[in-house]
Amino acid sequence: YHATVKSLFLRHVLVETDEMANVAMDVLKSNLSQMRDPFGELAQSLSACVYSRDEGGKIGWCDNPLNEKAVKDVVNSNAESIEVMLPHSSISELFEEKRPKAGDIIRLRSDRGVHLIRVDDVLLAPLKSDFISVPFERKKLKGSGIVPQAPSDFMPDPVTGKKKTYQILTNGCQMNVSDSERLEGELHAMGLMKADDDPKKGTNKADVVLLNTCSIRDHAEQKLYDQLGPIAARKRKGEEVAVVVAGCVAQQEGEALIRRVPEIDVVMGPQYVGRIEELLTSATQRGGNQVVATDPLLIMEDLTKPVRGSKIRAWVNVIYGCNEHCTYCVVPATRGIEQSRTMESILSEVQSLADAGYKEVTLLGQNIDAYGRDMSPKRTFADLLTFLNNNVEGIERIRYVTSHPRYFSDRVISAIANLDKVCECFHLPFQSGDNEVLKNMRRGYTFESYMKIIEKIKKEAPDASICGDVIVGFPGETDEAFQRTLDLMEAVKFDQLNTFAYSPRPNTEAALWENQLPEDVKSERLQKLQRLSVQHATERSERYLGTNVEVLVEERNPKNADQVMGRTRQGRLVFFPGDIEELEGKLVDVKVTEARPWSLTGEMV
Repeated sequence: YHATVKSLFLRHVLVETDEMANVAMDVLKSNLSQMRDPFGELAQSLSACVYSRDEGGKIGWCDNPLNEKAVKDVVNSNAESIEVMLPHSSISELFEEKRPKAGDIIRLRSDRGVHLIRVDDVLLAPLKSDFISVPFERKKLKGSGIVPQAPSDFMPDPVTGKKKTYQILTNGCQMNVSDSERLEGELHAMGLMKADDDPKKGTNKADVVLLNTCSIRDHAEQKLYDQLGPIAARKRKGEEVAVVVAGCVAQQEGEALIRRVPEIDVVMGPQYVGRIEELLTSATQRGGNQVVATDPLLIMEDLTKPVRGSKIRAWVNVIYGCNEHCTYCVVPATRGIEQSRTMESILSEVQSLADAGYKEVTLLGQNIDAYGRDMSPKRTFADLLTFLNNNVEGIERIRYVTSHPRYFSDRVISAIANLDKVCECFHLPFQSGDNEVLKNMRRGYTFESYMKIIEKIKKEAPDASICGDVIVGFPGETDEAFQRTLDLMEAVKFDQLNTFAYSPRPNTEAALWENQLPEDVKSERLQKLQRLSVQHATERSERYLGTNVEVLVEERNPKNADQVMGRTRQGRLVFFPGDIEELEGKLVDVKVTEARPWSLTGEMV
């Protein structure tokens, strides 16, 4: 903590007694989702600190006395102005004993009274060698005698002014897509420009090539090595190109990637997305050595803006990591422990998107129901949905992925069913319908408890869509167990189902079990399950025939220039005749005339 956290941005409410502090906390908790800045409102109405009260309790950036960088920079800090609001002894106690992170509210007592101290943001110190591993100095490549080189810097050409270029190749889930948008924003801020939009051409000429990887499925590592082939060939020819491997495979493999592909310059885990400039610069300044950054790290707010892939819909991360440790899943090992962003920082990002013309946001988290449980005091995902719905202006729709049935509460169901901006679309992975398989997966729920959630959803939001994820062929899955999965599907009838055949992943418990199923059995079950999924999706689509649905127009149909496309509140893709220049970003009513498993066709009303 002290090696990485340089400063905290603090606000406080000062009261006389513990009893008053208890009342203040009760007031704060009751208003968490109702006001844009409940802590600031509390400070202005209740705090006894005359120096900070009118500014919502603002203290400002407070340096960590146990961080080397903060101690060296102390002459430039605002320590004296902070001292009149928060004694040095309280600052030391805050850092030494509490070790808070963004969003935490800590109670401390001083000679001035009781302080309720809120951490708004965290400033991390520059990366130290403790967090950057340099396996070995560059050596000549076997067979060529060439020492692979990255660009010596990333500045524009001093003569022509031509900017250096980058190319990002993204594999995997929505979280990876969001990470790539953030990485692109960081590279833009460094002064680089995007290379040719064609990935094959881009990787052939870009000065920085970044591969954002996914390890959730089998053969992920081999796919990475296949993609690295032509890029590594450029280095073997003596070209100066920086090769960066990011994402879950990078976190999983670490230094092994460097050993296998010596042309790589930087290997970085998902926690380091906001620090790509430091890593690239470090690799360059170290004389061409290779950099591996995979150690656990606190998340801090990015100062740069992501380069979004759409002008209408945007991804917004609300919680990173996962603490669940399901026996088949690599996510805890590759994305780290759960770290929630503050509700205020999420609102700020969503509001900035609305101000830029965006109409829809999708909140992202590997286990989004866990939002806020790592904070002090704890928040909930229902709090966040209510907070955004009540306070953001200009956003028409709010979606989310991915939830966990173990933590899916009645409050979340009620929020999705009743909040006007939150779309009636429930994403609830069930993975299996058999209780023994679920136990072996360490999922923490049963067929029966899952169906109770479904019953509540259908009662409170009868027109909602229900989507899920399922794995077939998990170790030890019998024919009877597989039938239970089909039974659950028949009971629910999912609007959309993401289907997977189990594949053993590195560093997971289930990969080591001896009761693995043959590939032909997994394939046969997957095909049977997918046929049933298509049947149910078709039934769910057909319920829209002849009805009017509200569609947010996103873009032109790439297969038919006379049509535009968008989605219903329930997430169904809809195609209909229209002019994209006139309709982009607008909500329109469409009468459905055709229904297919995953999409609809209609005419604008």
